[in-house]
Amino acid sequence: MLNPDVMEKYANVDQWLAANPRWRDEAKALRPVLLDCGLSEAVKWGKPCYGHDGNNVCIVQSFKGFLALLFVKGILLEAPEGVLESQGKNTHSSRRVCFRSTEDVKRLEPTLRDLVRQAMAVEDAGTPLPERAPLVLVAELQARLDADPTFKAAFEALTPGRQRGYHLHISDAKQSKTRAARVDKLAPRILAGKGLRDR
Repeated sequence: MLNPDVMEKYANVDQWLAANPRWRDEAKALRPVLLDCGLSEAVKWGKPCYGHDGNNVCIVQSFKGFLALLFVKGILLEAPEGVLESQGKNTHSSRRVCFRSTEDVKRLEPTLRDLVRQAMAVEDAGTPLPERAPLVLVAELQARLDADPTFKAAFEALTPGRQRGYHLHISDAKQSKTRAARVDKLAPRILAGKGLRDR
C-alpha cells in the first residue's frame, strides 16, 4: 500500500512538476497534448493522472531511465509496432509509451492523440477488459490450501487482486523452503482477510 503522505503530497500537477526534476521537460511537453485532447487532470497515487468522464485513462510515471505514459486499458488500444509496451510479465491490461527526450514526445504526438482518442472511446463504450488467464497458484501455497480448509476458505474470500498479490509475492522466492516460509508468515494476514499491503 502506498504511503498516504506520498499520495497526498501534491495538490496538483504543477506541484508534482516542481518537485520532480527527473524527466520534467518531457512531462511538461506531454501535459498540453493530453489536456488538448480533452482529458481532465489530477494527482492520484502521487502521480499525474488523466481521465475522461470520471474514469482514469492514463498516468504519468517517472522512472530512472524514462518517463512513461501508462494507459490503464492499453491492452484494448491499437498503436504502431513497438509504441505500446507491457510493464512486465504480470501486467494484464495496462500498456505504456516510454519517452527519453522531449523529441520523443513531439515525434509521437500524433500517435498519442490517437491513443487518447481510442482510450476515451473505450470508456464511452464501456468496453470490458479481456479475462485474465486463470491463476495457477505456486505449489507451496496450493499445498497449504489443500491441507487446511479454514485457510482455503479465507484465501478464497479474498478479492482476486489480493489472491494474485499473495501468489506473486510467494512465487517470487527462488527456493521452495523460502516460498513455504512466506506462506507460513503470511497465513495470519490471509486468515484475517487482509491483502498483502493492507494495514
